[in-house]
Amino acid sequence: VQLQACGGGLVQAGGSLRLSCAASGISFSNRYMAWFRQAPGKEREFVAAISRFGLTTYHADSVKGRFTISINNAKNAVYLQMNSLNPEDTAFYYCATGSPVSSDKYFPSAYGYWGQGTQVTVSS
Repeated sequence: VQLQACGGGLVQAGGSLRLSCAASGISFSNRYMAWFRQAPGKEREFVAAISRFGLTTYHADSVKGRFTISINNAKNAVYLQMNSLNPEDTAFYYCATGSPVSSDKYFPSAYGYWGQGTQVTVSS
């Protein structure tokens, strides 16, 4: 199983980025896909998740209205569209996949497979 995330970079406040995560060796069909982020000195935090077949999405309060998670099951890929970025969004962003029970989907421990992360830096 391999998750490959890309799309990070340096952007000015107010700008946008689109992260992509491609999976190989695994099917999305029975899993959640999620994005987490971790800033230096902070714990890894939930950003967004999407259920099997993309029927339901979940976004952290801090990114609601600005970030959107989406999925392409045919391509085994998940995306995170990030708009109106601010410096507080600076972090390493990780994609993950797992089969959490409903209440656990916000926690890193519920996901068994992780990508290598991609850096997002937002300048003020």
